[in-house]
Amino acid sequence: MNAGSGVDVDLMEAAIWTETMSEFLGVDPGPVGTFLLAVVGAVFWGSVVLTVVGVSGIWFKRKFNARLGDRVAINRVGPAGLLIMPADSLKLISKEVVVPEGADPLLYRLAPMLAAVGVIAGFAIIPWGAGLQLADPEVGMILAFAFASLLAIPIVMAGYGSNNKYSFMGFEREVAQAIAYEIPLVVSALAIVPLVAYFGDTTSPLKMSEIVAAQQGSLWGIDGLPIPNWFVFAQPLAAALFFVAVLAEFSRNPFDLPEAGSELVAGYLTEYGGVNFVLLFLAEFAAIFFGGALFTAFFLGGGAGPLLPEPVWFLGKTFAFFVVVQWLRATVPRIRIDQLLDLGWKYLIELTFLNLLLTGAIIWVM
Repeated sequence: MNAGSGVDVDLMEAAIWTETMSEFLGVDPGPVGTFLLAVVGAVFWGSVVLTVVGVSGIWFKRKFNARLGDRVAINRVGPAGLLIMPADSLKLISKEVVVPEGADPLLYRLAPMLAAVGVIAGFAIIPWGAGLQLADPEVGMILAFAFASLLAIPIVMAGYGSNNKYSFMGFEREVAQAIAYEIPLVVSALAIVPLVAYFGDTTSPLKMSEIVAAQQGSLWGIDGLPIPNWFVFAQPLAAALFFVAVLAEFSRNPFDLPEAGSELVAGYLTEYGGVNFVLLFLAEFAAIFFGGALFTAFFLGGGAGPLLPEPVWFLGKTFAFFVVVQWLRATVPRIRIDQLLDLGWKYLIELTFLNLLLTGAIIWVM
């Protein structure tokens, strides 16, 4: 196994959206045209993300959790309950927005507006497939983590601005949780950077397209069955640590302590209703899909797969991540806040740094 076993990075590198559209139109758009194409691409992908999250994601969650709990799920509004999401949306949007007495009006109203901005913006650097990437910066991995961390800011604004003790405790937990798991999240992903440089033979191992390109081809074969060069096979410990850190970073079960229903009513969401609740709820679901997209790009080879187009494979893998998260939600009990912090500070940080050092040593020896 050597660096030459990787595919030609230039051939596998995902094209920027604006460049692809310029080639398709056969014209040079210039600075203004490039900006307009970028805006169109951002609006398009934002609409796709919100549609997938707001319709299929929430509908599937209710159906899937009902099946796991041996219950009858939504089945009255439309075939298989598919029209329940438009009905719920109209109901919530039509409700009056009430600001609680004593709340900070600016923070209370601004938090829902900002909630989904960071997550949806993060999808711009996700390599969905050849030609389906809005931007591909040299430090794409670091930028992805920067977007992921932005979700904590509107949660703090919502909890502090609501003038509610349960909301306040919810945002305090979010801050403690974010600080404890930001380091394991980043360091676990950094363990694949030496592999990107090794397999991809590239000088830009933080570039999202390079990360996906380095996972093409086969790692090894067993009885003629090739094992893909996905980093989930080359770095299984990093994949497991990253998965746990993503769940904690985005407050998913069993780490959903900022909105623990059995302890804090609804945490930072307690005082929100109507369209404000919709925006915060969609931000949570968008964060799950964003975490799944990162896991797919980092460890599952991006859109690599036989027969079907790359975007189909990428969406399928991302949705599989979402299914696993919902499965954990229905089966794994919530842990205590002290257990969550102990797991992050006493175990995950040490394991992620140890794995990073071992990976560097092995690549150096090879």
